[in-house]
Amino acid sequence: MGGFLLRKVGAALIVLVLASMLVFAGVRAIPGDPAVALGAENRDPAVMRAIRHKYGLDKPLPVQYVNWASLAVRGDLGTDQRELSVSRTIVQRLPITLELAGLAILIGSLIGILAGVLAAVRRGKPADYGATTVALVGLSVPHFWLGILMIIYFAVRLHWLPAGGYVPFSQHPLQNLEHMLMPAIVLGTGLSAVLMRQMRSSMLNALGADYVRTARAKGLSEWSVVGKHALRNSLITVTTVIGLQLGALISGAVITEQIFVIPGFGRLTIDAVNQRDYTLLQGVVLVAAAGYVVVNLLVDVVYSLLNPRIRVAGANR
Repeated sequence: MGGFLLRKVGAALIVLVLASMLVFAGVRAIPGDPAVALGAENRDPAVMRAIRHKYGLDKPLPVQYVNWASLAVRGDLGTDQRELSVSRTIVQRLPITLELAGLAILIGSLIGILAGVLAAVRRGKPADYGATTVALVGLSVPHFWLGILMIIYFAVRLHWLPAGGYVPFSQHPLQNLEHMLMPAIVLGTGLSAVLMRQMRSSMLNALGADYVRTARAKGLSEWSVVGKHALRNSLITVTTVIGLQLGALISGAVITEQIFVIPGFGRLTIDAVNQRDYTLLQGVVLVAAAGYVVVNLLVDVVYSLLNPRIRVAGANR
């Protein structure tokens, strides 16, 4: 297990370094001069030179990258156009999006896994066709359209939930849930559709396996066979899908947070692009890339715990 983890961590660090290079080069490839954006309406040559010197923009690109990466390793991502710490801003905004993504995963997993198991167990019956149809609809409906419909119906007409905004959990837990419920459902619908289809496919394969037929031959009840044998093995694949979908949830949160006026990480990314704040954009993209790498590493670890054959196969390479 130790060697397996070391290999995975080493690969993750290499990917993270390459990702940081791509982030740095990608931000520098954006049209326009960062010094002009930082200087706002002041285009005086002396001011431009001072800005370039202050932010190290007058140095060669490799030197700029090394300076930026060395500070980023220590948690310093620079300052934005308002002279605020980028790291501190991200720390304030990221938990909001993680809370939203966590609720979306909870909602999507409950709906998707249960619907997938039901569709597999009732294969070829109305429950199967109904779950498959709902999954296709969930995959086809855009987040922004579903979000607007929910606001019109549940907030404007029924007055059940607030139309937007955010209340910290520490300030008022119930109001926090009320504000986050609709956005979480919007994000969770797409995830539940993906999980339902994946769960159905995995369950069908598991239900046709030899160990399931052996369990049935021993006289175990159908729900015992489904719950203790087929479901456990099917969750291995679904765990991987949930981890990979976390990145899609964060990217989907960019639109959802705009619709519901949630001051999260996704909205921060949009603000950085609109304001042409290169330092802030560089920081948020790097953190997002690091999040992908960390999530994939955790998925590999969890996958190896659920399926020890992965560790054995890796040790023999």
